[in-house]
Amino acid sequence: MSDDRVRSDLLASVAKRAASYLAGIAERNVAPTPDALSRLEGFRQPLPDAGVEPAQVISQLDETGSPATVTTTGGRYFGFVNGGTLPAALAANWLAGAWDQNGALVVMSPVAAALEEVALGWLLDVLGLPGGAGCGFVSGATMANFTCLAAARHALLAAQGWDVEERGLFGAPPVAVVVGAEVHASMRKALALVGFGRERVLTVPTDAEGRMRAAAFPAISGPAVVCIQAGNVNTGSFDPAREICDRAHAAGAWVHVDGAFGLWAAASPASAHLVDGVGHADSWATDAHKWLNVPYDSGLAFVRDPAHLRAAMAISAAYLQAGDTREPAQYTPEASRHARGVEIWAALLSLGRSGLADLIERTCRHARRFAAGLAAAGYEVLNEVVLNQVLVSFGDSDTTRRVIAGIQADGTCWCGGTVWQGKTAMRISVSCWATTGDDVERSLEAMLRIATKARAGSNH
Repeated sequence: MSDDRVRSDLLASVAKRAASYLAGIAERNVAPTPDALSRLEGFRQPLPDAGVEPAQVISQLDETGSPATVTTTGGRYFGFVNGGTLPAALAANWLAGAWDQNGALVVMSPVAAALEEVALGWLLDVLGLPGGAGCGFVSGATMANFTCLAAARHALLAAQGWDVEERGLFGAPPVAVVVGAEVHASMRKALALVGFGRERVLTVPTDAEGRMRAAAFPAISGPAVVCIQAGNVNTGSFDPAREICDRAHAAGAWVHVDGAFGLWAAASPASAHLVDGVGHADSWATDAHKWLNVPYDSGLAFVRDPAHLRAAMAISAAYLQAGDTREPAQYTPEASRHARGVEIWAALLSLGRSGLADLIERTCRHARRFAAGLAAAGYEVLNEVVLNQVLVSFGDSDTTRRVIAGIQADGTCWCGGTVWQGKTAMRISVSCWATTGDDVERSLEAMLRIATKARAGSNH
């Protein structure tokens, strides 16, 4: 049999197996069963001397691996802000995999570069960001935050006469960093990676919803970067961007927005008011694999002035002869990388402006339904449900933890735990395109059933 025929048969087999997996998601447990997890030990074997036939490799991967997955692409996973995968984005991902394009340079993949550029224009439009802003298509929000902070570092130190890309940070003018008390862990990681440090920051107090208190904004002078949130990971709340941007810019500071999921609120007329003033910032980070529902890994780093992004990310060598058009590698930390713009383009085109707005609005309605159902049953919802995040307490910490463990073991849905302002809570994040009203009601019934049992047990 020819190699082409073997490859064709293998891909057809994978398509059949993948379709079967997706068709069965609605009826399987969201988390893998103990038996499925125990079978993962079958992967732990010495590397064989002779290679295994590709069909056998895929058979083992599917039969052992598929049952041990968490069905984050189904409609009842609410544990983290993990989107599913839109049909068009998944299919585009498969086709892009067959293309095997390196997204670094136009000459390496004209189609990848063109789709990235088209998608960039659409993204700036639907997210309400300044036209002409630069963007790096990166792996996720952590890397997007890092990329934006590197651009900020360049701009702030260049204004002080310091070339940080050539001279590094040794002896550089100090840069003040301002964050809110509820700054996300990924932002602290990005601050460390870019050389600003996790703890060498000025922290602004936040209110009961985790929003930065603009009135408590510190007096700053000299080079400074201010990091604000569009969508708190627990409550979904937004820092007062307009007021903070005005205060920061009056002091000559750079404002960066960590909008891993919340930035997508701009795409819906119903939630666009939440991002008021966000467009006044200097850079923005978000994930496409969250609310846009494209495959992992896909993040976006936007910078108002593309020159600062290019200066921070530039790469040059005698053999890297760039053309006159936008070269993707000049906007990202990576050179060789997956052509992420393909799936983003496919997702946006398949949804359209109205479909994207509906995706945001629909998932927010589901979150409000969870909050209403849990509150009606007598449980305490700890946050104002302004977006797609719900925090609920089922009583004391031990009871709440038992409910969370029971829900995860039950398998109907999956929610994670958190601690919000000293109180143990269950966090419900609704961000998957596939979640239906039936999914919500089925999950809500399971939550209430398990909570009733857990509370009864705590009374004995």
